[in-house]
Amino acid sequence: MNIAIAMLISIAGLLTGFFTWGRYVAKKAGVNPEIPTPAVRINDGVDYVPTKPIVLLGHHYASIAAAGPIVGPTLALIYGFVPVWMWLLLGVIFIGAVHDFSALFVSVRENGRSIAHIARKTLGNTGFAFFLSFAILLIMLVNAAFLQLTAIALTSYYPISKLGLPPEQTLLKTAVINGEIQGKIGGIASTSVIIITVFAPVVGYLLYKRHIKTFIASVLALSISFVSVIIGFEFPVTLDPKLWMVIILIYSFIASWIPVWIILQPRDFTNVHLLYLGLAGMFLGVIGSGFNGIKIQAPLFNINSESMEALGLVWPFLFVTIACGAVSGAHSLIATGTTSKQLSNEKYAQLIGYGAMLLESFLGLCVVFVILGALDFKHYKDLVWPMQNGHLKQGNAPLAFAVSVGKTLNNGLGIPISYGTIFGILMLEGFLITTIDTLFRLMRYFFEELWNVLFSVKPKFLESRVFNSIIGILLTALLAFTNGYQKIWPIFGSANQLLAALTLVAVTAWFAQKSIKAYFAAIPAGFMILTTVTSLSILLKSYVESRNLTLTITDLLLLLLTFGVIVLTFRYFFRLRAELSKEKIPEVVK
Repeated sequence: MNIAIAMLISIAGLLTGFFTWGRYVAKKAGVNPEIPTPAVRINDGVDYVPTKPIVLLGHHYASIAAAGPIVGPTLALIYGFVPVWMWLLLGVIFIGAVHDFSALFVSVRENGRSIAHIARKTLGNTGFAFFLSFAILLIMLVNAAFLQLTAIALTSYYPISKLGLPPEQTLLKTAVINGEIQGKIGGIASTSVIIITVFAPVVGYLLYKRHIKTFIASVLALSISFVSVIIGFEFPVTLDPKLWMVIILIYSFIASWIPVWIILQPRDFTNVHLLYLGLAGMFLGVIGSGFNGIKIQAPLFNINSESMEALGLVWPFLFVTIACGAVSGAHSLIATGTTSKQLSNEKYAQLIGYGAMLLESFLGLCVVFVILGALDFKHYKDLVWPMQNGHLKQGNAPLAFAVSVGKTLNNGLGIPISYGTIFGILMLEGFLITTIDTLFRLMRYFFEELWNVLFSVKPKFLESRVFNSIIGILLTALLAFTNGYQKIWPIFGSANQLLAALTLVAVTAWFAQKSIKAYFAAIPAGFMILTTVTSLSILLKSYVESRNLTLTITDLLLLLLTFGVIVLTFRYFFRLRAELSKEKIPEVVK
C-alpha cells in the first residue's frame, strides 16, 4: 500500500471517531456548557485559570506526547503492519481517547481533583493509597526505560555510507567501528542537550520572570536549539552510555525539586517547538514520499516464532507494547492534575480530552509510516531486533526511528538524509529527557501524598523534597542498571495501560454514583484489565524463571495493587446497589 494513501485513510478514521464516538461519549457523560468549570468558579490566577481552548489543547498535547508513541510502535512493528495499524486506530477511538476524556470530565466535575482523589471518594483511603502506589511504580518503570533509551540515543553511531556521505566527507565527526566508518550521530545530540539545558534558566528567567513576549521567547528557544546543533557538528560529545545515565539521574534529581521555571518549564517550552516541527515534517515527508511512489515495506502480518521471541504472544503483548499511542494511564495524571483546572467550559472537554489523544495516535501512525516507508523489513529488524548466536538481542529503536525520519524527509522533501537523521535523534531525545525530569518531579509529589495517607504523624524527613526526590532516583536507577529497556518495556506498557484500566474503573464508579450507565468506560476497563493482568502474569513467570529479582518484585506489587483496587471496586458497587435498592422500597405507613 502507498504510504500517503494509508496516512490519509488513517486521518479519516481518526476524524470519524472524533465526530461520532467522541460526541456520543460526551453526550452520555452529560457535558453541560451551562455548568461553570472550576477554572471559572475558583480562578485563583495560579492553578485555576480559564484558558483559551486552542491554547489548552496545545499545552495538554505537549504534556501527554512523549517518546512512548515513538518507541512503542517501533518495537511492535515486529508483528507486522496490520496489527499495529489497527490497534493505533481502534484502540485510541474506543479506549484511549475515552479514557482521557472521562478522566478530564470527572475531574472537572470534582473541582479539578486528581484521579487518585477521585478514587478516594469512591474507594476510600485504601483505594487512594493503592492508586498512589501504582502511579509511583509506573513512573519508576517509565523513567527506567526512558533513561536507557536516552543514553542509547545520545551515544548512537551510524555508517556514513548509509547516510549518503562519501568517506572523505567533513560534515560529521567519525569513528571506525568494526572496520566501518560511522558518524557520531548521537554525539551531536549530546552536545545539543548540554547547551539547551545550560541555557534553559536564561529562557526561563526571561519568559517567566521578565515576561517577554511569547514570540520573542520562541525565536530565542529555536535560535539556541539551532546553534547547539551547529556546535554539536563540530564538537560532538561522546560518553559511555552508563555515564550518561548517571549524569541524567543527577540532573533529574536537581530538576525534581528546584522551582519549575528554572529548568522544567523552559525545556518544555523549547521541546514543544521540536514536537510540532517534527510532527509536521513527518506528515509532509510521508505524503511527499507517497507521491514519489514509496510503499509500505513490511509484511501485513508477522505473527510467528520470531515476533513471539521478541515480545511474546500477539495478545496481550501487542496491546501493551504500543503503550502510549493507543491508550495511556499516565495521561490521567496530567488530565486530572493540571488540564482540568484550566478548562474554561465543559463543551471543550471533548476537544481537549478526546481530541488530544487522537493527535497522540496520529504521532504513532506517523512513526509507523515513516519507518515502514524508509526501511525494508530486514533493515528494520537489523536495527531494532538484531540476531546474535541465533537469538534476538537488544537493538537500537531510537536509531531506527532517527534513520527513518532522515530517509523519509529525503524521499518526500529532498532534505539530505544526514540532516533528517540528526533531526530525528534530537526530536526523540527532547521528548525523552523532558518526560524523565517531569515524571521524577511528579513521583516526588506522589511520595509526599502517600506519606500523608500512611502516617497520622509524619517523621520530619518524609516532608523533605530532597529525600523524596532521592527515593525516586535510587529506585529508578536500581531498575535501569539491572535491566535493558526492551526487558522493561513490556512491564512498563502493562503497568501504564493497567493504570488506564483502573482509571476507567474509578470513573465508572463515579458515573454509577450519579446514576449514569457508563458502558463506554466500563467495557474498555474490563478489556484492559483482562489484557494487562494476563501480560503481567505471563511476565511474572518469565521473571521468576530468569531469577530477575527487581522485575519479579515490581510485577508482584503491580498485581497485588490491581487486585486490591478490583476488590474495593466490587465492594463499592455492591454497597451502592444495596443503597439504591433501599431507596426504591416505599416506606410502609403503620
